[in-house]
Amino acid sequence: MKSPSSLVFLTETLRRLPGVGPKSAQRMAYHLMQHDREGAAQLGRALTQAVDKVQHCARCNTFTENDVCETCLDSERDASLLCVVETPGDQLMIEQTMTFKGLYFVLMGRLSPLDGIGPKEIHLEKLMARATDGGVKEVVLATNFTNEGEATAHYISETLKARGLQVSRLARGVPVGGELEYVDAGTIARAMLDRRAT
Repeated sequence: MKSPSSLVFLTETLRRLPGVGPKSAQRMAYHLMQHDREGAAQLGRALTQAVDKVQHCARCNTFTENDVCETCLDSERDASLLCVVETPGDQLMIEQTMTFKGLYFVLMGRLSPLDGIGPKEIHLEKLMARATDGGVKEVVLATNFTNEGEATAHYISETLKARGLQVSRLARGVPVGGELEYVDAGTIARAMLDRRAT
């Protein structure tokens, strides 16, 4: 029996999600059509709304529905501290530790020359403009402790130090090869508090 083309398209689309293979995508598609059509419709509306409304913050590059995100507009945050992370998920994890009171810059990736991801793709020019705007005194590099994350931190560190900025790196409380989004808040809190100069 051949599946309807709309169901095939839904299955193929679900496969675009990270960690979702052909069988998982097929199970999800069939579940939504058989047991949760209202959930499927709600998922469609939520995706459309997010695509229409979510944009990048003009200052820190994270996701927001406004020109500038709430964190950047918060006058109680320490504007002299700038934490550089790879993803909005990493930013969220650091926020949940309640140990960092500065501002952020989200790279939306990490350097990976083999994948064609260079300084332009991680918005390095925008980061440099933000870090050298006169208010930042210390940049905390909170990229992941993967090979690409370490290379990204080293590249950014050298570039910032050449401009006279103080640069620190998360301490190694985060496991090597670990990604911040999947590390517990206590470990991230310890790493933030024990950060070191690079």
